Amino acid sequence: MKATNRYLRYLDGERRASRMYRSLADLTQGERREALLELAAIEDKHAAHWTTLLQEAGVAIPTDDGRLDPDDAALLKRAEQFSLDSILPDLEQAERDAQGIYDHEPDAAPDMADDERQHERVLREMTEDASLTSSPAMSIAEVRQAMNDSEPWHRTDKSGSLRAAVFGASDGLVSNTALVMGFAGSTASGATSGSTVLFAGLAGLLAGAFSMGAGEYVSVASQRDIFSREIALEREELQTKPLEEQRELELIYRAKGLDRETAKRTAESIMADPEVALDTLAREELGLDPDELGSPIKVALSSFVAFSIGAIVPVIPYLFNSVLSETAALLLSVVLAALALIAVGGTVGRLSGLGVIRSAGRQLLVGGGAAAVTFILGRLVGTSFG
Repeated sequence: MKATNRYLRYLDGERRASRMYRSLADLTQGERREALLELAAIEDKHAAHWTTLLQEAGVAIPTDDGRLDPDDAALLKRAEQFSLDSILPDLEQAERDAQGIYDHEPDAAPDMADDERQHERVLREMTEDASLTSSPAMSIAEVRQAMNDSEPWHRTDKSGSLRAAVFGASDGLVSNTALVMGFAGSTASGATSGSTVLFAGLAGLLAGAFSMGAGEYVSVASQRDIFSREIALEREELQTKPLEEQRELELIYRAKGLDRETAKRTAESIMADPEVALDTLAREELGLDPDELGSPIKVALSSFVAFSIGAIVPVIPYLFNSVLSETAALLLSVVLAALALIAVGGTVGRLSGLGVIRSAGRQLLVGGGAAAVTFILGRLVGTSFG
């Protein structure tokens, strides 16, 4: 009884998906329509499998009234009002949630679990709404080089070192400026001396830099291990199920906008070279760049050095305690920190496209606000203990 209940639930889900895909296919045309109809046909095949098992178990097959359930009907209405693209993320998420449904189902057909994963990949490609512009004869390296030559603004550091450096400097500057200002506030109340501020600033620099470096190393190393395993699994699938992988590529390229024959020729050309095939499948299916999985050591060093550079700025005036008065050291520290906040914020704005002035202003406001608050608190605490 439990098995037949599962069969009925699976049958209802497959019928529901098929109805939805066919309804959506009526809203579009060309290769997108064909791809949606093919997804519906696969769902029909799955439904037929469960129908057969139910019949063998002597269970009456529920009538399919052909109507969408309320949730699907609402999605379809939204697609009719706006566009198919407006609901593709919902469909992709639904397929992602359901893709493991047959992994541990002993009565599922051998290819059903892979079919469900393939559906999510096809919908993901539709959601990205990209089109292929390169010739099948071009290698992956040639395509990347051509894109870099024509669009140099996309040359970013995918390893994460640049991100770690920029944000490490920002973190070091903001956190240590706030720390130094807090101790400087207590110094102004007479509770501590400039030497104490210097010691606190250097301690904060070292503690923060080592913490940032270690955290980045562990994070990137763990991420790299996960990505490497994903690529290894893809390599295994490529060796054991090459025809299935080729079919997945065909569907992905059709979802991108290629016609059936061009998608087939492209997939066949790619699959002819195992290394190119693995590179392409890693990018198209997993969204990974095998050449840019990130270097834990490089990122950790970048973060450590950048944090140290940012953190040393507000400490510099206190290195000259014998020359500068405490008031002069405080004022110079504030000026240097403000200039550094503007510089770091501007750099972030330039890299992110947010705008140099806007980003610099935001960085100065946030960092300056944190420093001001800690200065006031330090002065209050220093006064109470002075």
